[in-house]
Amino acid sequence: MKKIIFVFTIVLFTIVSTGKLKAGSFSDPVDYVNILMGTQSEFALSNGNTYPAVARPWGMNFWTPQTRKIGDGWQYVYTDNKLNGFKQTHQPSPWMNDYGQFSIFPMVDKVEFDQEKRASWYSHKAEIAKPYYYSAYLADYDITTEVTPTERAAIFRFTFPESDSAFVLVDAFNRGSSVEIIPSKNAIIGYTTRNSGGVPHNFKNYFVVVFDKPFEYTLTVSDSILQQGVNKAEAAHTGAFIGFSTGRGEKVIAKVASSFISYDQAWLNLKEVDGKDFDTVKQEGRDSWNDVLGRIEIEGGNLDQQRTFYSTLYRSTLFPRKFYEIDAKGNVVHYSPYNGEVLPGFMYTDTGFWDTFRALFPLLNLVYPSVNQEIQEGLVNTYKESGFLPEWASPGHRGIMIGNNSASVVADAYLKGLRGYDIETLYEGMIHGTENVHPRVSSTGRRGHEYYNTLGYVPYDVKINENAARTLEYAYADWTIYRLAKELKRPQSEIDLYAKRSQNYRNLYSPEHKLMRGKNKDGSFQSPFSPTKWGDAFTEGNSWHYTWSVFHDVQGLIDLMGGNKEFVKMLDSVFIMPPIFDDSYYRGVIHEIREMQIMNMGQYAHGNQPIQHMIYLYNYAAEPWKAQYWLREVMDKLYAPTPDGYCGDEDNGQTSAWYVFSSMGFYPVCPGSDEYVIGSPLFEKMTINLENGKKVVINAPGNKHETRFVKNIKLDGKDYSKNYFNHSYLMNGATIDFTMSEEPNKTRGIEKSDAPYSFSNENK
Repeated sequence: MKKIIFVFTIVLFTIVSTGKLKAGSFSDPVDYVNILMGTQSEFALSNGNTYPAVARPWGMNFWTPQTRKIGDGWQYVYTDNKLNGFKQTHQPSPWMNDYGQFSIFPMVDKVEFDQEKRASWYSHKAEIAKPYYYSAYLADYDITTEVTPTERAAIFRFTFPESDSAFVLVDAFNRGSSVEIIPSKNAIIGYTTRNSGGVPHNFKNYFVVVFDKPFEYTLTVSDSILQQGVNKAEAAHTGAFIGFSTGRGEKVIAKVASSFISYDQAWLNLKEVDGKDFDTVKQEGRDSWNDVLGRIEIEGGNLDQQRTFYSTLYRSTLFPRKFYEIDAKGNVVHYSPYNGEVLPGFMYTDTGFWDTFRALFPLLNLVYPSVNQEIQEGLVNTYKESGFLPEWASPGHRGIMIGNNSASVVADAYLKGLRGYDIETLYEGMIHGTENVHPRVSSTGRRGHEYYNTLGYVPYDVKINENAARTLEYAYADWTIYRLAKELKRPQSEIDLYAKRSQNYRNLYSPEHKLMRGKNKDGSFQSPFSPTKWGDAFTEGNSWHYTWSVFHDVQGLIDLMGGNKEFVKMLDSVFIMPPIFDDSYYRGVIHEIREMQIMNMGQYAHGNQPIQHMIYLYNYAAEPWKAQYWLREVMDKLYAPTPDGYCGDEDNGQTSAWYVFSSMGFYPVCPGSDEYVIGSPLFEKMTINLENGKKVVINAPGNKHETRFVKNIKLDGKDYSKNYFNHSYLMNGATIDFTMSEEPNKTRGIEKSDAPYSFSNENK
């Protein structure tokens, strides 16, 4: 015993004294991931609004334990005590809710269809939650349920007690479903149509469930009516029970797959687990996640920082999800959520570009470009099938949020070197979106384009909500079109048009307040004007948040404000002001407001996306050390690898990708440019393993909590004074050496030539 204690002490001392827990040395990257991060959330306060997604990276189907009723977007909440199902889910967020959903649930001694009555007590102490594997002990039934998924299939393993009345329920959910029990195949098949919108009239999710144990009992449910011995049901809400006798500790396997195309395709998708046992699929899932997460290796930092990093990287590689399948001939095909047809080619969905254009898609372009190449091919198909590029897809066009940020997603990918897809069709879609609105989904295309294209802004007084936010986002989108038009050698008149429109942000600048402000059709500013009023002219924020949404021309905004000192003063004011707010537009405090209020960082609202780039803007005004200070404050205070680990909605990888990039020490302030703006690296060393075989190595020896300031940078051994790195340079492999300090270096990065790109400086 003494010897064992001594050995453990030596190992522990080694870990503590070196301060390094390199991924791969004492565990694999996936072991750091907490998929429960962000799950302690409610309608009124988001700590992430996530659920534990048990999946493969970008997988078509996710699985999650279910603690709430059917239809509740908060399908798993950490503080709940009971589970009522293990659910196949495609939910991107609780606000969008779900589609293509059904659940599986074992029980003994009773056949209970009602969700509340069948629910079992469980504990996090008897729960294992990994990206590739989930296990929970259902205390009321003495059953352990395990699940491990592939992209379109999964294997369940139920460990039963001794019972002559052991059951498994497949709940096909309400709003139209069907089940059929096929005893000769030990199978249940069915479909669910439960969705929250964004689907054609013929939408179905077809599923097959095959057990390794013959059925001794069968029962179907049709709208709460239990039908023993009736093996088929089709109604508003259906379910199927199968039963058998089990010995204590007996393990029963169920293999599950689904398809948006047909039953035949669902059977094909089941081949993903054909001939494989549970542990093999579990190991393959683990390997898959280690491959994806291992593209970025870290050294240094404390355990919480390491866990936060890989948990956020996990969230950054879930969405957008694959919405395509492989047919019997091995071809890529997809059910179109836009026209209801089965068509060739890729399709991805479940992402809102208003969120993810900012950092999630730039992260794909840097680390996982082959994935984004498929996504871009899918966008070509979306445009061909619906007449519009998507802005929020789940699975088809959804009527939520504002902007035309598909332009950014398309332009940034191509300008950063992605090829192999029809860029001309995508460009056509970008232009189409500047002059049209989807006939049924007004958030797709550009609402108010007729005003914007003539007046240079969307007026405040023409009954188009969030008009100032639209104007600012359209202007940035026009800049991305301008950049892509130049690359594609479009006619000069076309290039000039979008260059000119990219300056429309100027039309909303109020010299009186040094802030952006709604403007009426006659050219007068909105009055009265409250800079802390959320909504109204802005989207889920106020003027203090949206004023900085001039990603492409920060120098132009600096000039409007009167130069660097005034600009920095306004940036400082965001943190100095108290977190006061005007919620009159919403007639109550929405959760985004509450999250800003309680974080004690003034008007800085990191829990929502519009302001997430703002801290990096100090780099444009010759005070980069202030960016370094505040970035570490955000990383240290507003993220943790815990159920309350986010400071607002995680939103499909965007808020996670912010952390991933910021940990690197740089961030894509302006997607569509070739630059990443420098911040403050979090770890002592990070290695980004690029798909082309090159490496970006980021060294910050001795880096710790106190050393948040950048004293000096060397790029491939040479002193480097710029406040940005070029994407094209990094893609050839690079070594970045940061010298960190407890005191700011106020002489580095202060020359005008050190500032990142701004359109106003392009031709100077």
